[in-house]
Parts: sequence; C-alpha cells; structure tokens
Amino acid sequence: MFASLMSARRFAPLFWCQFFSAFNDNFVRQMLALTILFQIGDRRAGPLVTLAVAIFVLPSVVLSALGGEIADAHDKSIIARRLKFAEIFAQLVAAAGFWWASLPLLYAALFSLGVIAALFGPIKYGILPDHLATSELPAGNALIEGATFLAILLGLVVGGYAADHARAPWTVVVQLVAIALACWGASRFIPSTPVAAPGLGIDTNVFASTRRMLAALRADRRLWTGGTAVGFFWMTGAVALSLIPVVIKTRVGGGVDVETAISALFAIGVALGSALAALLSHGRIVLLPTPVAGLLMAGFLLDLGFATFGLPTQSAQLALADFLNSAAGARIAVDVAGLAAAGGLFVVPVFAAVQSWAGEDRRARVVAGVNILTSLFMVGGTIVVAILQAFGAGEPLLLAGLGAVNAGVAAWLFRALPGNLISDFLNPLSA
Repeated sequence: MFASLMSARRFAPLFWCQFFSAFNDNFVRQMLALTILFQIGDRRAGPLVTLAVAIFVLPSVVLSALGGEIADAHDKSIIARRLKFAEIFAQLVAAAGFWWASLPLLYAALFSLGVIAALFGPIKYGILPDHLATSELPAGNALIEGATFLAILLGLVVGGYAADHARAPWTVVVQLVAIALACWGASRFIPSTPVAAPGLGIDTNVFASTRRMLAALRADRRLWTGGTAVGFFWMTGAVALSLIPVVIKTRVGGGVDVETAISALFAIGVALGSALAALLSHGRIVLLPTPVAGLLMAGFLLDLGFATFGLPTQSAQLALADFLNSAAGARIAVDVAGLAAAGGLFVVPVFAAVQSWAGEDRRARVVAGVNILTSLFMVGGTIVVAILQAFGAGEPLLLAGLGAVNAGVAAWLFRALPGNLISDFLNPLSA
C-alpha cells in the first residue's frame, strides 16, 4: 500500500508538499534554537528555546478554526497552493534573519510559518479521506507523519549545519528560497477536491469560531478523546524537544554535532514508529497501540530524567563519537530513539480514527478543532515549562515529570477510547 500511494497523484503531491513545508519550518527553528544555545548564556537559553516552540504554535490556537472553515467551503487544493505561495515570502524573512544574524527576524519568520501551518493543517489531514479509502487511512497517515519527521530530520541537520558551519550566508538564503519554491511547486499537483460544505459562511471572528469548534468537538465523546490524545502527543514532543537539547549541552557537554544527531535520531524514531503503526493496523482502524505506546513513552521519559539528573554541569564540548561512546550518551540516545518510536506508534492509530469518525461535510473543521486542542496543549505545556525553567527547575526533573504525566494519560486512554481495544486489535474483521 505504501508503494501504491507514493506512486499515485491522489497522494504523492500532498506527501511532497508536506515534506518540503516541514523542512522549511524546522530549518528555521533549528537555526534559531542553535543560535540561542551557542550565542546566549546558558541561563537564558532554556526559556528562549522553549519560547520559540510556543511562538510557532500560537497561531494555531486562533487560526485553525478559520482554516477549517476555509477548507470545507472551498476546493482544498486551491487553498493549499495559495498558502504555499505565501510561504515563499516567510522564507525570505528567515533568509534576512540568517543573513544579518537577527533573532527578531528569525522569530518573525517562525511566527509567519506558524500562521501558514495553522491554516494548512486542516487541509493536509482533511484532504486525505477525500482521496483515500478508509482502509488506506492508516498507511496514508503513516506516510504523512513519515514525511513530516523525515523533513524534520533533514531540516534539523541542515539548519544545525547552517548555524555552525556555513561560511557564505548567500548559500543558506538560496537553500531557503529553493525549498519554498519546491513546496509551492508540489502543491500545484494536488488533485482538486469537491467542496465539502457549499455555502458555508466564513466567520471572521476567529475567537468565536474557535470556541464553536471546540464546543462541537467536545460534544462528540469519541472525537474529544481522540483529539485530546493527539494534542497530548504533540505537547509531549514539543516539550521534550525543547528540554533534551538543553540537557545534552549543559549536562553532557554535547556540541552542535551532538545536538543535530540526537534531533535526527528523534525524527527517524517517529518515522519508524509511524510505519510500525500502519503495519500493525493491516488496513483497519485499531486503537490498542495508542495507550500501550503511551506507557512506553512514559518509561523512556522517566529514564531520560533519571539518566541525567545527577550529572554535573559541563563546560567543555564533547564530540559526537565521544558522546556515543560514553555510558550517559548511549543511554540518552537509546531513550530518545525509544521515545520517538513510541510517539509514532501512539499518534497514527488515533488520528486515523478521528479522520474516520468525522463526517465528510465537516471533516476539515473537525481536524481544525483537533489542531486547536493540540495547539492549546503545546502552547500551555511549553509556557508552563518555560516558567518552571525560569524559576530554577532543572531539565532532568521536568523530563521525569513529563514521563509521569504520560503514564497517567496512557492509563486514562485504556478506559476512555471507544470499543474493546484488545479484541478489536486481535479480530481481523474489525473496522
């Protein structure tokens, strides 16, 4: 099914559009994070890196509802093309920020990319059931997640290299603009879709539409439970990816190469976990992997906290080979890879279920509601963590605390997700 989808025009252009878009976002975010980590004192770096995540996600809180209404009221492929054309200009701001080494410009570019991502989110997931059969949704979602995290991998690697090694700024500028153009080009091949809700009025009061979409999601217990699970996954990922680089730099002494390698390991892990989720589904919507993976995420987070809690603050930088050969470094690498793989296994089944449960005429708005919930989780989680960091809470303690919260959420999902999770998973005829 993976091969057939990747060779089909009904899916492949969306895959590549999402790939290039995620690359854009993470190239800029990694440049910003590493610029902060290695040009600003350690005491200020943690909150500023965490704040960057919140700035990127914040637009999704108030704009996802608008994006969902626009997507349901129009041909989704046309809206996708327009948004990806606008992304070219956001990349020009990022290029200017890199050229002049300006944190304000890089933050502005990240915010602009967050606005586009907020409006594009309901399209990229709402369009999948328009072109794919229900039996293809787990594989399609796994491939989209794989595209996202493969792009994150490359964006982190290239962004890290640019932040530390680039000698000619114009080469980075060319890369930024070229990828934005490739993203727009891929969007032009996404097939047209029927208008899901003809005549749907667009509410320009984004706060009212946001409240309305959250209320509609809350009214459906299945959708609310699934949306909460998706939001919690992305919050966990956002917080972990803001804490782990600080831990590696301050407790182990890892340099840019180590930071980039660990970020790449996280991206590869999520992609592999997503693929495993699709393989376990066998074309069905099965939810047992989600709470099981939640327990695995909790275990890896707790071990990350315990592994780094007693380590003293480091001043010297450690090379990648020395990091991987050290006991602490190898343990951190295993924990990061395990956490990421468990995350991919967690999110793919439950998000495929949400897409399947949503009505055809309101699917993009349901996805928008889930995106709003997700954004609230991410912004709330990262802001709370930034405040705790500012008041002296150490990153190892915060990672262990996040693991404990994950264990509680996994236990809740075993009870809250609909159906008999075990029998549905074992029964080959379950839908």
